Amino acid sequence: MLICSVVLLAACSPEQKQTVSVSGSSTIAPLMADIGKRFEERHPGIHVDVQSGGTSRGIQDARSGLANIGMVSRALKADEQDLQAYYIAEDGIALIVHASNPLEAISSKQVVDLYTGQLGDWQILGGQAGSVVKVHKAEGRSTLELFLQHFKLDNGAVRPDLVIGDNQQGIKSVAGNPQAIGYVSIGSAEYEARQGVPIKLLALDGHEASTETLLDGSYPLSRELNLVVFGEPDANTQALLAFAQSREVADLVQQHAFVPAPQR
Repeated sequence: MLICSVVLLAACSPEQKQTVSVSGSSTIAPLMADIGKRFEERHPGIHVDVQSGGTSRGIQDARSGLANIGMVSRALKADEQDLQAYYIAEDGIALIVHASNPLEAISSKQVVDLYTGQLGDWQILGGQAGSVVKVHKAEGRSTLELFLQHFKLDNGAVRPDLVIGDNQQGIKSVAGNPQAIGYVSIGSAEYEARQGVPIKLLALDGHEASTETLLDGSYPLSRELNLVVFGEPDANTQALLAFAQSREVADLVQQHAFVPAPQR
């Protein structure tokens, strides 16, 4: 029986490929899937398996060993310092509305008033008359955590009309309802808008929500995108982590409308 070597770049048949498993943030997952494909082209003996499910899943799977790498779309918390983070890109969270909505900008106070039910009609914000449909994130999503933290909201005070999981669900919900507002990754929203999906990113407190404002540091609601591991990663995992932080994938980071992390 042919035994596939555990050494990186071992010559294995397709059936004997070694797998590096990655799970977690739905914001990072599409980018990581593309990084994984490019890594596989350079290392034909290795398969990169990417599964989404939220930042909390990424942390849990990395700690439990269910995944070699967790995807975490925020900085690590004080009680997560048992994990080692690899910063791969920067993203922001944008408030989005349907492309037909005349609103171009929103303030933090208006966001709070909308999501706590104090404002309920678009006409009050300068839009066309109609009840606002508030799209909110489910528990376990880092986008939710950052949204609540930035706007100083308790989740119990939020009065959503629709609770969704990943960015794609949020984008589809807003694109399919001219009365809706939601909040998603700037990268995901810019990418989908470029593909013709009928959504619009709102300026927040006078700052345009875009890759450019993330890059110049002026956009107020930004976050790190990290890969995390628990313990000492094996050779294949180390190689994938280094590749994900390298200039070899900078074009993929930009294609997904994220800002590449500073080279270290």
